[in-house]
Amino acid sequence: MLGRRRPVHIGLSARIFHPETGGTGLKTKTLQVLEQSVAQWAASRDTLVLMVPSVLSDGALMRSNIRIRDYADYLDGLLLQGGADVSPRAYGEEPLKPEWSGDPVRDAYELELVHEFMEAGKPILGICRGMQLINVALGGSLYQDLPTQCPGSLGHESHEYDRNVHEVAFTADGKMKDWFKVPGGKVASIHHQAVNRLGKDVVVEATAPDGVIEAIRWNGRSFVCGVQWHPEFHHLGDDMLDCSPLLEAFLNAAR
Repeated sequence: MLGRRRPVHIGLSARIFHPETGGTGLKTKTLQVLEQSVAQWAASRDTLVLMVPSVLSDGALMRSNIRIRDYADYLDGLLLQGGADVSPRAYGEEPLKPEWSGDPVRDAYELELVHEFMEAGKPILGICRGMQLINVALGGSLYQDLPTQCPGSLGHESHEYDRNVHEVAFTADGKMKDWFKVPGGKVASIHHQAVNRLGKDVVVEATAPDGVIEAIRWNGRSFVCGVQWHPEFHHLGDDMLDCSPLLEAFLNAAR
């Protein structure tokens, strides 16, 4: 009798919440969490989703001899979830406003993840912030704020949050158009930053009607892709782009 096929082991980067000034209880601690929707989306196939923790060098816990590289060697792929802005200092700029300073601690943790998984030849998929982080890791830059730096842009975020929707179109000769088998569709959009200068060997896979880059791919030796939208929220609307081809392409690369 044949045994069950080993599930794919996917590492999911953590969102980091730092201690709050004047906070009590949990708010005095550093919290590392998974957003439920993205974890469930990744686990919707024969997949084990495991959070990759960040242990700060000055934290109460020591990492002993376990390195990020050990996670990259053990896991089959990496999924970078959304969250806080990427710090402009990560791509050589100063924040134009204090509220756009991002989270340098999370940046350092995820940049190390990206470099180690790329070095190991393991696939990486970035969602929203994750796509931006991939572009920065490969030497690119971001628009710190679309409404002020690209005043003609669409509303890429609104008070509707996960129900803020706009169209995207896939690049005619891109890989994603082959995966999705459609020219484009409606996506859930929650971002005020976006890719500006493309990183080394990064190609555009999809754009919004205003020209904002909505998907990228590294034209290198392993699977490294990112989407600016949130595929994990597409079940909320019947007319949303079916993103299962993206997940399948990622998991096939991980297998």
